[in-house]
Amino acid sequence: MRQLGLVLLVSLVSACAVSPEEDPVQIKLRELDGRLQRIERANQSVVDMAQKLDATQADMRRLRGQIDELTNENEKLRRRQQELYSDLDKRIAALGTGAVGGAAGVSGGSAAAEQAAYTQAFDALKASNYAAAITGFSSFLSMYPNSPLAENAQYWLGEAHYAKGEYDQAANAFRVVGERWPDSRKAPDALLKLGYSQVELKQVGQARVTLSDVTRKFPDSEAAKLAAERLSKLPVR
Repeated sequence: MRQLGLVLLVSLVSACAVSPEEDPVQIKLRELDGRLQRIERANQSVVDMAQKLDATQADMRRLRGQIDELTNENEKLRRRQQELYSDLDKRIAALGTGAVGGAAGVSGGSAAAEQAAYTQAFDALKASNYAAAITGFSSFLSMYPNSPLAENAQYWLGEAHYAKGEYDQAANAFRVVGERWPDSRKAPDALLKLGYSQVELKQVGQARVTLSDVTRKFPDSEAAKLAAERLSKLPVR
């Protein structure tokens, strides 16, 4: 009996001596495994950050592309406006020398007053005094509805409203140009700016029709090119 107890005691001691909890090799392996897991987690964090950085850089590239696109479009519009101003300045100069005075069917004094009213409104527009320009062109159209410069006054009235952000009034003014003077030199630009005004008013369907009309009716004009560019940027139905 005593011999059996001794055997059991030896077995217990031997089992304790080789217990996994106290095996140095196992302890070292667990430490290495823990370090490896921490390194893997750190590496994953680096990968995640790199992916987020790539996505951010891609977004920045897209934004820069959009900004460049808008800048180019604004530059084209600015050049077009300068061309229109130059054209109108020539018309005003012709009016001052009497080139269109006879066509107006008025006396020399009335022609001078007509020119002065128009020039005052146009100067206000060039000075970005849009409220005064609107008042001046509206008064001009009321006093001289049959003037050779009436179509120009109507167009610039729309431009003044557009510059003020009054897109509904601008659309109405541009629409009148096309209705009263469909064959005038201002017709393509008036139709184009009508489409722009409709875009600003969120009337995308109407804007698409209007801008398409510009490309169809005036295919060789600068207005048609600008209309096509704006059409390409309209949201898909």
